[in-house]
Amino acid sequence: MEIAEELAKQQKAISVAEFFEKNRQILGFDSAPRALITCVKEAVDNSLDACEDAGILPDIFVQIKKCGEYYQVIVEDNGPGIVQEEIPRVFAKLLYGSRFHTLRQSRGQQGIGISAAVLYSQLTSGRPTKVISKIAPDRPARYCELLINTAKNEPEILKSEDMDWERPRGTRVELEMEGTYVRGRRQSVYGSLKSTAIVNPHARLTLVEPEGNVEVFERATESLPKKSLCHFSSSCRN
Repeated sequence: MEIAEELAKQQKAISVAEFFEKNRQILGFDSAPRALITCVKEAVDNSLDACEDAGILPDIFVQIKKCGEYYQVIVEDNGPGIVQEEIPRVFAKLLYGSRFHTLRQSRGQQGIGISAAVLYSQLTSGRPTKVISKIAPDRPARYCELLINTAKNEPEILKSEDMDWERPRGTRVELEMEGTYVRGRRQSVYGSLKSTAIVNPHARLTLVEPEGNVEVFERATESLPKKSLCHFSSSCRN
């Protein structure tokens, strides 16, 4: 028997959960403060990409709430929304591709996307991710509650139904997870969003912190960038 054949016999498929646990540091989930930053980062990346793809000046709302032993992360945007059929795969299938239209990601350190945040939320809190998305003012919004089947890397849809939403279009994601909220240092949600605003002057970002403090980073230009800019990552921090 050839060496390659012998090695092949020893190989085994691993679940996405096992892959995630073995690669937490690489993926940005190796500590409670960093995990919270990474989850916000992935959601904000998605919102910026979606808005820019559609030629929309981004207006992104981020809220962090303390809910018992967990943190709730809410990220809402004014983007084009996601068609109903794509919502489960965008949020609950790793490596599917998190850009809503082109199915590729222009931002993010690892490119694993929002589904990594969904999986972290699921593994630490056991709770589903809640998504609301609307694609047109005359269409109802779609509400979904999602988990990732970690054995198959496929979405599990716990709930999917139409609902009224005041936004003409856009997407809102809610996740609950273990984490630690810190402020006053460079590697924090506040610090990272501040860096995002500086290098993405076309975006308006609003942050509501757990204590209720509201920070608004106003856009400095009405012009969309010709190409994607680095933001909300360690490479952008000084």
